[in-house]
Amino acid sequence: MKTPFHLWIVGVLSLVWNMFGAFDYVMTKTKNEAYMDQFTPEQISYFYSLPLWVNTCWAVAVWSALLGSILLLLRMKLAVAMFALSFITLLATLVQNYVLAEVKMSDVTGQTSLVLEGIIFVIALMLWVYSHMLRRRGLVR
Repeated sequence: MKTPFHLWIVGVLSLVWNMFGAFDYVMTKTKNEAYMDQFTPEQISYFYSLPLWVNTCWAVAVWSALLGSILLLLRMKLAVAMFALSFITLLATLVQNYVLAEVKMSDVTGQTSLVLEGIIFVIALMLWVYSHMLRRRGLVR
């Protein structure tokens, strides 16, 4: 079956999008000084003090999304599971950062983080739904 053109568009855009997430993760976890200089001391302290389980979920969300994008371009149905895993672990980090945490992420980053996290949430959900739709139509194997 011929690969639909929209799969290439979504696949490449998702790959670029998720590469930004991976870049942010690596720069934050390696405490890259040039990258972290864009944040206030309070924000840096918040990012560096996240609980281990949140850091783990963040890592899983980022790397499974990137892998999902690659698998989508390869038309492999495992992309669905990777996007699902990414969405679920993203959801866990959002619950911690905006509901459970004593100090909410928006308290240290402002309302901008809510908008950005909302965009990330919607894109992650759309990629999961899109890949699932492709699997149901037999367009990924």
